[in-house]
Amino acid sequence: MPAEVSIILPVHDAEPWLDECLRSVLQQDFQGSMELSVFNDGSKDKSMTIVEKWKVKLEGSGILVVIGGHNCPSPRGVGYAKNQAIAQSSGSYLCFLDSDDVMMPQRVRLQHEAAARHPTSIIGCQVRREPPNSTERYTRWINQLAPDQLLTQVFTSHGPTVVMPTWFCSRAWFSHVGPFDEGGRGVPEDLLFFYDHLRRGGGVVRVDQSLLLYRFRPGAATQSILESTIWTHRVCFLEERALRHWATFTIWNAGRQGRRLYRSLSEGVRRKVVAFCDVDKKKIKKGFYCYEESQERPKPRVPVLHFRAARPPFVICVKLDLTGGALEDNLRSLHLQEGRDFLHFS
Repeated sequence: MPAEVSIILPVHDAEPWLDECLRSVLQQDFQGSMELSVFNDGSKDKSMTIVEKWKVKLEGSGILVVIGGHNCPSPRGVGYAKNQAIAQSSGSYLCFLDSDDVMMPQRVRLQHEAAARHPTSIIGCQVRREPPNSTERYTRWINQLAPDQLLTQVFTSHGPTVVMPTWFCSRAWFSHVGPFDEGGRGVPEDLLFFYDHLRRGGGVVRVDQSLLLYRFRPGAATQSILESTIWTHRVCFLEERALRHWATFTIWNAGRQGRRLYRSLSEGVRRKVVAFCDVDKKKIKKGFYCYEESQERPKPRVPVLHFRAARPPFVICVKLDLTGGALEDNLRSLHLQEGRDFLHFS
């Protein structure tokens, strides 16, 4: 019989963390049927010896373990390994897990309940970061986004508003959207899937409990993705989902990030930028930004205004949480609605 939930676990050289990870699978309090689908992406360490050891324990507790993999000299990448783990699994629901992370005992139960209520959504959860002081701003953002911000802040540099190791969704919905991109190292397969999910009208839901210990490792696969690659995907998605629907807009930040966004826009969208706005008196006093690299003649000159003199909608290119609350106060003073009057990009 197919399992109710398949835990999807790609593995590549995960020996130091696998015992703790697999123990957390055994400790789930979900009462339905579960299986663990492991795909070995060319590990060279003792990862698969550990998996085989835990297979006996897990199957003794009623959790079927399915193991696949390859022995190629080089890993095929996270997207490929996830797709293979899904293909060899049978569950009606998919629970994604990274081999260096640890699930809390109630994770599968609570996310399964949420997924049953939201069949076309990706279900995430709050996390506890390990080490505790790593990526503090990012962790705070993950855990404190309001429900509506799970959709309005999808353009920021942080990536998906629910992080990939917390994803839980129905197999039917995954099949409707997927599979993951298999381009390998340097490809943000989770971000690309998330964008496709939103394009197809998918929702985003977060269980507001900390259900995953989310480990930060500088050598992890996500660290191989270039910032410029992420930037390009973000700009294209921002144009597609928002800017092409706006007749005009203002870029909030006349500094480096705001000007970079302006230069990155496609020509037609760039012409919709009516102004930059800022609080910096020097930038405002100069009065304009000239796009020197432009092939247009005369070269475009975009006014730089105080934010109170500018008109929405705005694309906010100011790093969240780095203004001591001043940005939030300024936005509130204008009585703007996030998603309609402004979107965060930085």
